[in-house]
Amino acid sequence: MGCISPLGNDLASTWAAALEGRSGASLITHYDTSKSEVRFACEVKGFVPEDYINKKDVRRMDRFIQLGLAASLQAIENSKLGDDVNKNRVGVLLSSGIGGLPGIEETCSDMLQGKRISPFFIPSTIANLLSGQVSLLKGYRGPNQCIVSACSSSAHSVGEGARMIARGEADVIIAGGAEAAICRLGIDGFAAMKALSTRNEAPEKASRPFDKGRDGFVMGEGAAVLVLESLQHAQARGATIYAEVAGYGANADAYHLTAPTPDGEGAAGCMELALHDAEIKPEDIGYVNMHGTSTPVGDVAETKSLHRVFGDHAHKMAISSTKSMTGHLLGASGALEAIFSIMACRESKIPPTINLDDQDEGCFLNYTPHRMVKREATYALSNSFGFGGTNASLIFKKL
Repeated sequence: MGCISPLGNDLASTWAAALEGRSGASLITHYDTSKSEVRFACEVKGFVPEDYINKKDVRRMDRFIQLGLAASLQAIENSKLGDDVNKNRVGVLLSSGIGGLPGIEETCSDMLQGKRISPFFIPSTIANLLSGQVSLLKGYRGPNQCIVSACSSSAHSVGEGARMIARGEADVIIAGGAEAAICRLGIDGFAAMKALSTRNEAPEKASRPFDKGRDGFVMGEGAAVLVLESLQHAQARGATIYAEVAGYGANADAYHLTAPTPDGEGAAGCMELALHDAEIKPEDIGYVNMHGTSTPVGDVAETKSLHRVFGDHAHKMAISSTKSMTGHLLGASGALEAIFSIMACRESKIPPTINLDDQDEGCFLNYTPHRMVKREATYALSNSFGFGGTNASLIFKKL
């Protein structure tokens, strides 16, 4: 596994910060926000793309590709997947919900000023070029795809990547996603929808899932990548196995362009599909990493969906929303939260939901407020839901 996040530029620092309950939110430094309603986000800090990519190529890649390529190289190194692997059997399935929005914004501005459009504009901004760049760099000739499904994108990539392996289409899939949409077009666009928090005076307090004072999500950026592998292939090369992808569900709300089904029916159905795929009972789930974006409607609907699926057990499970710390990484959030879920099982440590000071009556479960707790969990469930009513649920098993 590998990640570049608002909490740290590798897996170890990101996980440590999550357990500490640290917020990644701060005032935006990527551009001048003086004309914007929202002036903060969860930026990746101190990332040097040249640590992973040569300087010439960096200029030809939008930031989401830079972040995603770095996280991919971390994951590949962490997995000790060497060049002796059969590269015809290694695929890449890396996603982005939006792609190169900063590059699009900059190029549009240049064009309106009469400047020349770079020949690298298109290949630096389209969403599938992250998968393409990893494939080119490592010589992986297996399936090479990019699922774009809004905020469910990288969760779908992990689930579909596991299914590719199960179907025998590959031995290894590099799966996950990256997002870097913290630019004026991205922030002001979501702000125009009234989707973002406007707590400019206290950014670190703005992402507050399940709290009465929540007023929208906080934009985040980053990348998270997992190396998925068939058990036989992993054992044959003596790989370290973090967890098993035990179950995957995907469905649609078919209700509203941006809002979830109020009673949680769509999300509940998705989780039930994942439980059926894993061939386990609801009571087997020990931890849930909720989608939990800190929006007034979404948090209540997801809470209802958990109660529909788990009944009384919903009050006994460990639950949290790590978006309270990382913000919402859009298309990259599912893969990052998959990593958090795996680490929670592996280390028996549940990351907290920070900023939960005054719990909303409609959010009636135990969301691990403020501090990490130690707790065993054999199975963890991670939810990701996106605009257009697209849903994904992943279940991981501790090994």
